[in-house]
Amino acid sequence: MLLEIETTYAPATDIGYLLHKNPARLQTFDLSFGRAHVYYPVADAERCRVAVLLEVDPIGLVRNRRGPSGNRRSLDQYVNDRPYVASSFMSVALNALFSTAMNGRSKERPELVETPLPLRATLSVVPVRGGVDLLERLFAPLGYEVAATAHPLDEQFPEWGPGHYHTVTLAQTIPLRHLLRHLYVLIPVLDNDKHYWVGPDEVDKLLARGRDWLGDHPAREQIADRYLKYRRRLTRDALARLAGDDDPDPDATGAQRDHEEERIERPLRLNTQRMGAVLAALKASGARSVLDLGCGEGNLLRDLLGARQFTRIVGVDVSHRALERAAARLKLDRLPEKQRQRITLRQGALTYRDAGLAGFDAAAVVEVIEHLDPPRLPAFERALFAFARPGTVVLTTPNRAYNVRWDSLPGGALRHRDHRFEWTRAEFRGWAERTAGAFGYAVRFLPIGDDDPEVGPPTQMAIFERNDAEDAPR
Repeated sequence: MLLEIETTYAPATDIGYLLHKNPARLQTFDLSFGRAHVYYPVADAERCRVAVLLEVDPIGLVRNRRGPSGNRRSLDQYVNDRPYVASSFMSVALNALFSTAMNGRSKERPELVETPLPLRATLSVVPVRGGVDLLERLFAPLGYEVAATAHPLDEQFPEWGPGHYHTVTLAQTIPLRHLLRHLYVLIPVLDNDKHYWVGPDEVDKLLARGRDWLGDHPAREQIADRYLKYRRRLTRDALARLAGDDDPDPDATGAQRDHEEERIERPLRLNTQRMGAVLAALKASGARSVLDLGCGEGNLLRDLLGARQFTRIVGVDVSHRALERAAARLKLDRLPEKQRQRITLRQGALTYRDAGLAGFDAAAVVEVIEHLDPPRLPAFERALFAFARPGTVVLTTPNRAYNVRWDSLPGGALRHRDHRFEWTRAEFRGWAERTAGAFGYAVRFLPIGDDDPEVGPPTQMAIFERNDAEDAPR
């Protein structure tokens, strides 16, 4: 089985400092199931390609080990695809060969560890048990361009059709350690199998390589299920730990904290004013198709459904439970068929690219951005403004300066315990103007609520309008 990773970063051979493998040498490593060869078919300043070639010994794998039902001579132990396709063997090899790179360490070039590099990874043959749609669901939210070529079941019998084996290429500008971690977790997920017993320690491995990206991945449950071979207890443990070890029910906690914020703002009827302002901005944009990103329990969705102007409405939230509550609140199961066809609820994370969110006239992001960790803001910006790229984006967020007007808030406190930050008007304006300029949008600002002469309004709103004369960076 063969994996190749190529970069055009200048100088390209610097990738050797991250991998800790000299581009001028062929290196061979003994593994428990065979041997791994690391070599560089191309290595110059403009382009460098590293190859990992695994030689799996199928005889050695079953020697001294019982097969199904205790039969040492089960034929499928010796005659199978394991020596030829990327599988959990490749993941084990990546961890053995490049653990230092995956852990983000480089003594000679530490500045390269977090540097996004133009990378292209090619798996010569990988089982994709779930088809190309699965490939897209796994890798596209992480920002990859995905290309796959299916191989026939048998070239001598084309009428048998394609098999589940593919040549897969993944391309993105990304730190190398991220690519390696994604491959380590997702190769066995594609194969939907592992060559070794899956026990509780596999949860630790999954979190070690996936904690910084898996928690927000829209397919995280499917990934955990497949990685842990459908051992539901282990999957539940992994998902709970991703959500936070101290919060066994993050959806319930989030709902409780939302109600706390509502109690603070209730005297001003701020939520009503906010929904009215957002709805008015969306109507004024002329949009007919609208995304509600971070839709929660469906407050804005209800107003959108009530406006005939909007013929296609999609609510997106990372919380499955919130979507269930939204469906119940909107009584989707009782809506007339024509009404029901106008609205879709979709689970997804706002920091990952999702092809299903492209092509909309407008998007609303209402009191959501402040729940994101600041390091994830660039991913959110690209997912929304570069990939989804709606014509209009209406975004609201609290004005931190106004918090002093609430007696129920202690000095310096945020309105919601899950808020990662709250911006002043200057900070919000600075972020919005930088983002608009970077992605080809114009932006204007409107207050929501009474505009206090000293501290400004309780909520601030930015309306981004795409400049179609400019190409957005992709």
